Amino acid sequence: MDAHLRELRYFVAAAEESTVTAAAARLFVSQPALSKQLRALERRLGFDLFTRQPRGLELTLQGSALLPVARDVLATWDRGYAEARAAAHPQQLVVGMQTAVGRDLQRPAVERFRATLPDWTVSLRLVGWDDPTAGLADGTSDVAFVWLPISTDFARRVLISEPRWVALPFEHPLADRSEIPFELLLDEPFVALPAAAGPLRDFWLAVDARPGPPVVAAEATAADEVLELVTAGVGIALLAEGNTGLYQRPGLVCRPVPDLPPAELAVAWRRTDNRDAVRAFLDSVQT
Repeated sequence: MDAHLRELRYFVAAAEESTVTAAAARLFVSQPALSKQLRALERRLGFDLFTRQPRGLELTLQGSALLPVARDVLATWDRGYAEARAAAHPQQLVVGMQTAVGRDLQRPAVERFRATLPDWTVSLRLVGWDDPTAGLADGTSDVAFVWLPISTDFARRVLISEPRWVALPFEHPLADRSEIPFELLLDEPFVALPAAAGPLRDFWLAVDARPGPPVVAAEATAADEVLELVTAGVGIALLAEGNTGLYQRPGLVCRPVPDLPPAELAVAWRRTDNRDAVRAFLDSVQT
C-alpha cells in the first residue's frame, strides 16, 4: 500500500500536535480537509492510526509503530530533494519573499553572503500569498523572508517587530485621523489573503481581535494586488508599518492601528536543511 508524502506529513503533524485543530494550523490547511485526508489514509492502510478522544487524538498501536518510519521517510525525502535541486542549480541560493523586504536587511545580507561564498549566486524569488512559506514548503526556495505565523515545521528567526497599520483609499471617512482604533474598522470590508494562506490570512484580518467574522470584499495573492484594490475603494487592508513606505502610491493613505499586536518579519528555513550555504546566509542576515 502506497502513501503520499503529503499524507505522511499530515499524519506526523496530527500525531505531534495531538489535535486536528493544532495540526491544521501548523499545516495551513482547514480542519475538515485534514480530517478527511487522515480518514482516507486509514482506509487505505486498513487500520486506524488514531483513536478520537473528546480532548484530541491518541495514537493506536499501529500509529505508534508507523510514526518513526514516517518521520524518517519525510526527512530522507527532504534531504534528497534539496540535494537533487542543488545538483540542478549548483552554487545558487534561492531566497523567497512575499513582499519587498527593505528595512536594510536584504541588500546587506546578500553582500555578506557573497563575501563569505564568492562562488555562489543569490536568486531572489517573489512568491504569492497563497504559499505563506514563500517557497520553503515545495522546495523552490532555500531560505525565505516571511511574515509570521508560519508552520512550525520550519525554523525561523524573528528579525523585525512592527506595529500594524491600515491602508485606506484617500477619500475614506477615517483617512483624516492620525490613528485608527481597530473597533472603528470592524464593519469595514477588507481585502484578504487567499484561503490557502491559513493562519496568516487570519492574522492580517485581525481575526483574534474581532467579536465576529470579518467582511471580506476581495482576495489578493500579492501585496501590489492588495493595495490596488484598496486604492480602488474595494476594501481596506492591514499592513506592517515598514511596508507603508515601501508601497506608497497616489490615492492611498496609511494610519497606525494602535490596539493590535505587532507584525513579525522573520527569516525561515527547513529544519532538515543543514547545508553550509544556508547557514552562511542565515549568519549574513543581521538586525
